[in-house]
Amino acid sequence: MKFDFIDQTIVITGATRGIGKQIAEDLEILGAKLVLTGTQQKQINDLNSRNTNPKIIYKKLDFLNKNSIKEFIDFISSLERIEVLINNAGINRLNKIQESLDEDWNDMINVNLSGAYYLIKAVSKIMINQKYGRILNISSIFSVIGKEKRALYCSTKSAINGLTIGTSNDLSKYNILCNSLSPGFVNTDLTKKNLTSDQISSLRKQIPIERLAEPKDISNTSIYLISNLNSYITGQNIIVDGGFTNI
Repeated sequence: MKFDFIDQTIVITGATRGIGKQIAEDLEILGAKLVLTGTQQKQINDLNSRNTNPKIIYKKLDFLNKNSIKEFIDFISSLERIEVLINNAGINRLNKIQESLDEDWNDMINVNLSGAYYLIKAVSKIMINQKYGRILNISSIFSVIGKEKRALYCSTKSAINGLTIGTSNDLSKYNILCNSLSPGFVNTDLTKKNLTSDQISSLRKQIPIERLAEPKDISNTSIYLISNLNSYITGQNIIVDGGFTNI
């Protein structure tokens, strides 16, 4: 058995850094055609100008901008085939519930939940026609556990798991499988932004595997779930956290 994504068209949001970037790099090696998104137009232009792989294109997608969403959906709707959608884009603004900002609530709903909904709705029509598809929503362990200052984030990630279940029920009969993947603490820029070095050191001691995940750990599981080797897992939330949520 081996993974084969040759000439499959795969859309990955939030693919310019962290987990999304790692998944994209691994899928490039496996021969996929990639549509990769980021929010900064200058960065997108730079990535496209430096890219030498004709199977890869970078597109701007900002879920806080309605015109950006429309332009991107118009683009992917024009594609003949889309085998895989990975909803990876997300934001996390930490605050206690009593001090939270309505703006942060609305923005996190738009990016972490509504963005995935819009793309699933658009891409599912293509996948139904081709009678094949794999959808993966990148969730979080904070969809199943809580932590101080994460009430808003927990809400959006719990909701993405619900969207996953509902989507799987609607689309499974068309050979379209939809799952969510919940990473634990991953060694990314976002983790380093939200946690101090002392907090990260303390976390390592709490994780049974005794280290943070690397983006590669998340990518490996993601690739199985979106591959044709996965023919029977759908509507599930797969937790990849080194055992953290079991302690």
